[in-house]
Amino acid sequence: MKKIDFRTASFKDFEHIAGMDIMERARYFRTYLDYLAKRRRLNYRLESSSPCGPEMRILLPGHQRPKKLITMVSNDYLGFTQHPEIIRANITAMNQYGTGSGASPAIGGHFAYHQLLEDRIAAFYGREHALLYTTGYTANSATLQCLLGKDDIAILDMAVHASVYEGCQLTNVKRVLHNNMDMLNNVLKQAQHSYRTKLVVVDGVYSQDGDLAPLHEITHMAHHYGAYVLMDDAHGTGVVGATGRGVAELTHTLPDIDIITGTFSKSLAHLGGYVVADDDLIQYLKYQSRQHLFSTSAGPSTLGIVRALELIDEEPQWRTKLWENIDHLTYGLLGLGLDIGTTGSAIVPVKIGDIAKTLEAGKQLLRAGVYANPIMYPAVAKKDARIRLNVMATHTQAQLDRVLEAFASVKHRVLR
Repeated sequence: MKKIDFRTASFKDFEHIAGMDIMERARYFRTYLDYLAKRRRLNYRLESSSPCGPEMRILLPGHQRPKKLITMVSNDYLGFTQHPEIIRANITAMNQYGTGSGASPAIGGHFAYHQLLEDRIAAFYGREHALLYTTGYTANSATLQCLLGKDDIAILDMAVHASVYEGCQLTNVKRVLHNNMDMLNNVLKQAQHSYRTKLVVVDGVYSQDGDLAPLHEITHMAHHYGAYVLMDDAHGTGVVGATGRGVAELTHTLPDIDIITGTFSKSLAHLGGYVVADDDLIQYLKYQSRQHLFSTSAGPSTLGIVRALELIDEEPQWRTKLWENIDHLTYGLLGLGLDIGTTGSAIVPVKIGDIAKTLEAGKQLLRAGVYANPIMYPAVAKKDARIRLNVMATHTQAQLDRVLEAFASVKHRVLR
């Protein structure tokens, strides 16, 4: 067996190792984790002892007590996990209904609060019909598994979320270079008469680069060739667009998207996923999508999501403050000469490239009091490792300035 070079390795390298069964592979992977931990480079799955927020108390490896850090890892973009009205809505719902639903949707687990949320999330996008899943990941994977088979094709922007790739394991797949409209046009043209269903799948905001899909071109092109469009806007909802309706609102394409998927776990401060589409498709998914049909439905605290949707409209100041913070941080990083790509969202990547340097940068940031995640292959290409920063409306300018100071030090110590 060829040994893996731990200095440049990623988690992907341990998925399939010739000659090793699952237990041997697990032991070898544990050796790699120990290697990272010994060098203080394993800043994943760190334990927090405080609520989600711009500063959190984090237990670092090798420490006995939690340390207060500025956190740049949370998708709670509007700070709604701590909003008192959303918390109050959750408590009220549990006082009325208890803590769980007790069954799957089809056999007793569909409650009035589920129907209310389905109606509200559909109306949020100007539609009439939606379906809930227990996670945003499942909303993608389960929907795609249900809709596409061996006679169909999924045409994927190569930067779509892992849940999309999982959902397309039962169908034909063609990957398109990220946001490459010429390649998309060629693939659509070639597939036009060869498959029963042709579905173009994109993100609104891409989770690693924070950049946006050119939805106007994508929808026009797809429909020209008889294809449908599914857009996952998990990171755009509540953040992008004049009223927080995401990238489709920004690009004036809301009526043109055939299927919209998303999650409640980011700007909407909860857990779960959804699909918004026409009535026929939603009714089909209700009874044909196995993960929806056979999973216990979400509990009564779902009503907190309804309040979060209302607050997106009632309190737009959170989105305004978020964009002030995004601008402050991005201008500062650019001023340091760092590469942040073409982000147009609350996700700001600091691109480094080299895996070892990226892990060392993460280590140095923790030392400086900043918790930020190194992202490497397979989440991004092998030579495109980066530190990903997630900006929140509740970050203060002083906190963001400390982040910039930490990156100035990292640039001097690690990236020179």
